[in-house]
Amino acid sequence: MKKPRLVVVGNGMAGCRTLEELLKLAPDRYDITVFGAEPHPNYNRILLSSVLAGETLFDETILNDPNWYETHGIRLHLGKRVVEIDRIAQRVVAEDGTSAEYDRLLLATGSSPVILPVPGNDLPGVICWRDIADTEAMIEASRNYRHAVVIGGGLLGLEAANGLALRGMTVTVVHIGAWLLERQLDRYAGELLQKSLEAKGLRFMLQTETRALHPGPDGRVQSVEFADGSRVEADLVVMAVGIRPNIELAQRAGLYCRRGIVVNDTLQTYDPKIYAVGECVEHRGVTYGLVAPLFEQAKVCANHLAAFGIARYTGSVTSTKLKVTGIDLFSAGNFMGSPQSDFITFTDPSAGVYKKLVIEGDHLVGAVLYGDTVDGAWYFQLIKDRQKITEIRHQLMFGPHHLGNTGHSGENRAAAMPDDAEVCGCNGVTKGAIVAAIKAHGLFTLEDVRKHTKASSSCGSCTGLVEQILANVLGSVYQPSNTREKPICDCTELTHAEVRQAIREQKLLSIPQVMETLGWRTPDGCATCRPALNYYLISTWPHEAQDDPQSRFINERAHANIQKDGTFSVVPRMWGGLTNPTELRAIADVAEKFRVPTIKLTGGQRIDLLGVKKSDLPKIWAELGKAGLVSGHAYGKSLRTVKTCVGAEHCRFGTQKSMGLGIRLEKALFGMWSPHKVKLAVSGCPRNCAESGIKDVGIIGVDSGFEIYIGGNGGIKTEVAQFLCKVNSEEEVIEYVGAFLQLYREEGFYLERTCHYLARVGLDYVKAQIVDNPEKRQALYERLLYSLQGVEDPWQKAVATQNREYAIMEITE
Repeated sequence: MKKPRLVVVGNGMAGCRTLEELLKLAPDRYDITVFGAEPHPNYNRILLSSVLAGETLFDETILNDPNWYETHGIRLHLGKRVVEIDRIAQRVVAEDGTSAEYDRLLLATGSSPVILPVPGNDLPGVICWRDIADTEAMIEASRNYRHAVVIGGGLLGLEAANGLALRGMTVTVVHIGAWLLERQLDRYAGELLQKSLEAKGLRFMLQTETRALHPGPDGRVQSVEFADGSRVEADLVVMAVGIRPNIELAQRAGLYCRRGIVVNDTLQTYDPKIYAVGECVEHRGVTYGLVAPLFEQAKVCANHLAAFGIARYTGSVTSTKLKVTGIDLFSAGNFMGSPQSDFITFTDPSAGVYKKLVIEGDHLVGAVLYGDTVDGAWYFQLIKDRQKITEIRHQLMFGPHHLGNTGHSGENRAAAMPDDAEVCGCNGVTKGAIVAAIKAHGLFTLEDVRKHTKASSSCGSCTGLVEQILANVLGSVYQPSNTREKPICDCTELTHAEVRQAIREQKLLSIPQVMETLGWRTPDGCATCRPALNYYLISTWPHEAQDDPQSRFINERAHANIQKDGTFSVVPRMWGGLTNPTELRAIADVAEKFRVPTIKLTGGQRIDLLGVKKSDLPKIWAELGKAGLVSGHAYGKSLRTVKTCVGAEHCRFGTQKSMGLGIRLEKALFGMWSPHKVKLAVSGCPRNCAESGIKDVGIIGVDSGFEIYIGGNGGIKTEVAQFLCKVNSEEEVIEYVGAFLQLYREEGFYLERTCHYLARVGLDYVKAQIVDNPEKRQALYERLLYSLQGVEDPWQKAVATQNREYAIMEITE
């Protein structure tokens, strides 16, 4: 069957990106013809500034070489400008008479540079910078001439000025505006930019209007005259005062145009057979000159050309990143704000750093960054996604990383991940592999994905991400898994919640009692349910329920971490990460005496002795105990560490004493068993050196007290802690933290991290129990204290009783 004919007028980035997207969706749908006015295949215009600056060769800017067109069966007409569209005959005609008939036509004619209507604008040596030919002309002029004038202080003008200066020319930038990049920057950032560029040797004439260009004796431009009558010498004049959508061809064809070719949300013009994308387009009254919106348009247009008909283009939020060597500058959204806007600013003139955030209501709507743009992408995502920033507003200026990732609400989700991003760390499965499997095999469920890719089949921490990818690929076809929670294991139909409830309501005190009462299918349970039941019993009925060591994992039974070679690692507890010479000597002596092969500092500020023989464990515990060292509990589902910075005790930036509070917290929670391991951190100031934002509980000292964050996780998939509340004193910190951990201990499912517990019950629920209900908070805290009464150090208990069977159980796993 004869294929429908698609003709593309314009071989630039927008037109070719549309073809790339179309070929992914419907590779064999069309017979494709492309007309390009330039004699070159598709190249990256963004890199022209790098070519001018001598940083990149033109060949390195090629995006689709001639082989690409040939491989995909695309007829390519280079150096042929289309001058006529016959909508009746559905045919386009080029200047040289070459024609092509179409069933669908895509206009991607781009834009043309604006030429100032002043005398002398057609002199030799006066050019507009738009394509590779202009770039080559500027490079040639830099070899033979010295003085350049760039008219226009926008992005293009500054990139041209920088490139010519690097080529050895003396450059003057003439700009009619009050500051540089007034469309991308506010005045303060524009003035900082000017100072930086002046330090590079550029000269600036602001609020200056060009009146005329004057020739020299050879007829080439020699000088530029301004409105006040003054002149400046110029052998080369580059006009970079703006661009204008290329709409002449569309106008002659009778298509509806205003500033650009008017299109709807499917990128169709007034004629439904004709589409348009790129800088030539006007959509909802807006034209775009940046590449990101053009690519967004291309994707939607391709979707409709492929007859999928489900995508809509509703406009773009734009951002700007200056491509001038050594200048870090970023802006996005409505950075100038409005009378309804709030502004958060940060200025450090000596460091050359300036930041401004524009907030309206619960949303970030604009941002300007100068000198430090590392968080630009994060701010742009917040703006673009219209995410609420209320809970992170007080630390929004510090970005997602400066506070140990606290408040990273702008974290990219599955839809924003690149195809090569790893989703399943256990099995090395990327997003692209998952998407390909879903499409190739028609997968619809999480179990299907697990079978075909192994993603989410190991530790399960990537399950949510895999489900998001399924939803993104399948759209409305996707149906989430059965909402009923899974049973604990195959030994029962009961869920974790139902078992916990039964233990509490019927006061069950032992594993056999639970199994008998709840009708377990197997008489002794299994390796999955026994540890869970044991935890539920001792956490629900402390000091009453029977702790069954045989139902614990090997690390908890041996009070040491088993390694792959059968040896163990020993981690002595150092309260709050602090130690002293006596403890260090004891550790060193033990390492020497028992020939410990590896000594390593952990991420939790502790010392790990690796490679310890099983038979040496009680002896090492006894030796370390003489120096007052106790078990680090780095082996069980329990309190691991409380990490601290040096805080106000030593740091000149510290606002609160973090080390003392860290020690108090760790001692208060010593011996606490929990559904999963629990890590805490205390930072003495918002610089957050203890990484409190990725801990199960994080405390950050501020001038007026402490901020408490919960639900963080720095593991396989980083989860950022959420703001719980702010308190005034250390006593309140301990009470609030203890209450939250007890709530988690009582309601969390076994092997459920705090981040997953929080995702299940919701932050608002936790706040209602802890922050808004003082009586409930006090009761939770008191239950925690009760459960921790009489806690003994398991190392010293084993040594004191000389009970080898308790100290080291045989490895059965």
